[in-house]
Amino acid sequence: MAVCIAVIAKENYPLYIRSIPTENELKFHYTVHTSLDVVEEKISAVGKALVDQRELYLGLLYPTEDYKVYGYVTNSKVKFVIVVDSSNTALRDNEIRSMFRKLHNSYTDVMCNPFYNPGDPIQSKAFDNMVSAMMVQVC
Repeated sequence: MAVCIAVIAKENYPLYIRSIPTENELKFHYTVHTSLDVVEEKISAVGKALVDQRELYLGLLYPTEDYKVYGYVTNSKVKFVIVVDSSNTALRDNEIRSMFRKLHNSYTDVMCNPFYNPGDPIQSKAFDNMVSAMMVQVC
């Protein structure tokens, strides 16, 4: 089950972070923040290699004892991080990819809102409902 979903701006500050067990929220902020180093590593490796530049999904960033951290980067360098409970072995890579696609589509809808200023924290109820549905659906 997804326990934390985060949207990180190009300049590496959080636009949106939501976690299910709210008592561990600070722990998830730390996990997301530490994953940014791995994201930057993978982005620079993709730039040097002859890998397809359009591939936005970064895959498993790093596993911990309790969680697995996955990453995704948009063309505008906005980063999505999903932290998944590692006890859920039924969750496959293609399901994680579809979660990121849904998240990216919903983020695009937020960006298309004329009242949203890019770089501000995301406070859209539609985006929040979609993230909540994703976290409950994976359970």
